[in-house]
Amino acid sequence: MREFNVTGLCLPDKHYMADISEKVRQIMAMVERGDYFTINRARQYGKTTTLFQLELQLAKECTVIAISFEGVDDR
Repeated sequence: MREFNVTGLCLPDKHYMADISEKVRQIMAMVERGDYFTINRARQYGKTTTLFQLELQLAKECTVIAISFEGVDDR
């Protein structure tokens, strides 16, 4: 049974969510062209979910190394 998720990563089999497959296809085309891009939006716009889906697509063709710089400057 799916449910609404309001924090963090959304998984299509587990959560209700918008179809972002076209967005991921467009980003994949940018990656294949070697384009530079950024993903920056306010909270709750699907940044984490989009990056996760992009990682799944890229992992089909190459090794993906995911890193985070969150908290690097925290003291």
